Amino acid sequence: MRLPAIPPEAMTPAQRSVYDATVAGPRGRMVPPVAAWLHSPGVAGPAQQLGQHIRYESSLPRAWNEMAILLVARHWGASYEWYAHKRMALEAGLAPGVVDEILAGRPPALPAEAAAIYDYVVSLLEKRNVSAARHEAMVAHWGTAGVVDLVALLGYYTLVSMTLNAFEIGLPPGEKAEVLPPVA
Repeated sequence: MRLPAIPPEAMTPAQRSVYDATVAGPRGRMVPPVAAWLHSPGVAGPAQQLGQHIRYESSLPRAWNEMAILLVARHWGASYEWYAHKRMALEAGLAPGVVDEILAGRPPALPAEAAAIYDYVVSLLEKRNVSAARHEAMVAHWGTAGVVDLVALLGYYTLVSMTLNAFEIGLPPGEKAEVLPPVA
């Protein structure tokens, strides 16, 4: 990792405030991107709060939320993000075959409500925009709050991916990264 970990006893009051909020929140521990962001507590605090909303309070079901996170991880080649969220996606009920298809870069067979999320994410990541038809399909299945939550998820996990990649945050000792093929 390119950034040294900051031990709690060496943290400034602003860093310690973010650390305490992260550990006391639903994550229950310090997670790699927040640990990196602690070097700038003005970034760490709001980013940690946004991440908490996206992971634990989103209007989208957890399995489909995790599917979207895996799509971002694959898009950015963020091995740690893939490692962490693959497990979470499976625990949330995402079918292993869906995870395998995402890893392979192929569209998985999904029910319409999940396909709306998948199509929206892939379009926004790959084309940098979303057609009116895709947007309307997303609104029809998930409402405007669902669309906003999804777009925020994409932005947040892009920040997470960039953080993990830029600061070379690796997997825990003894864990092996899956090879994330480049996105064509």
